[in-house]
Amino acid sequence: MNYIVDINCDLGESFGHFKTGQDEAVFPYLTSCNIACGFHAGDPKHMAKTIDLAIQHNVRIGAHPSYPDLAGFGRRNMDFAKAELKAIIQYQVGALQGIAKSKGQRVVYVKPHGALYNTAAKNEKEAEAVIEAITELGDDIALMGLAGSMIQEMAKEKGLSFIAEAFADRRYEADGSLMSRKKEGAVIHSPHDAVEQVWSIIHDHKVKTQDGTIVPIQAQSICIHGDHPQAVAILKAIRAAFSSTI
Repeated sequence: MNYIVDINCDLGESFGHFKTGQDEAVFPYLTSCNIACGFHAGDPKHMAKTIDLAIQHNVRIGAHPSYPDLAGFGRRNMDFAKAELKAIIQYQVGALQGIAKSKGQRVVYVKPHGALYNTAAKNEKEAEAVIEAITELGDDIALMGLAGSMIQEMAKEKGLSFIAEAFADRRYEADGSLMSRKKEGAVIHSPHDAVEQVWSIIHDHKVKTQDGTIVPIQAQSICIHGDHPQAVAILKAIRAAFSSTI
């Protein structure tokens, strides 16, 4: 039986003279890319460069907006009024849309980053802001988010296309949320373990938590973080395991 596997990665996170991640090395193994829009990482030059790489490798383009948190890499919770958060998201996505359009491309989906991603998955106010921001931008943009989360159901109710995402390099809690990076074992470093988790998600529609709990999961896209030191090794292993379906 064949399984279709979309592989996405958070990219374009370099800033000025500071290099983050290994974009050129991971692009050959991807089908989708989530491009930082300047609020947690990235800048206009690197946004444009990453779009060029996406064109070169025939990878679909997604925007990766976050809270305005360069110092914390977008991984700190922030509280904004709904209207302000919508504007923050639209500002970032709009910037990437403009650069993409100048190159004859379009932003296909939006995947919130870091703390915004995790909070919107379970907080109704945050989820509404994300959904409304994307819907108002138009252009048939989809939302990518945590598989099985509250925001997935809310997007469906609002008629917004949703790409359910799971992770190759992160462990899960029993409620289907991601383990906090502050907890030991939250990040998967072994390519073998990453492939095992991806295979379970795609083939068996389930994932095993750190404590052995089995959680059902239905995902359309698998993420590997671009700043993960083993990103290339993990991507190579996934490509080998799913070579006929990616």
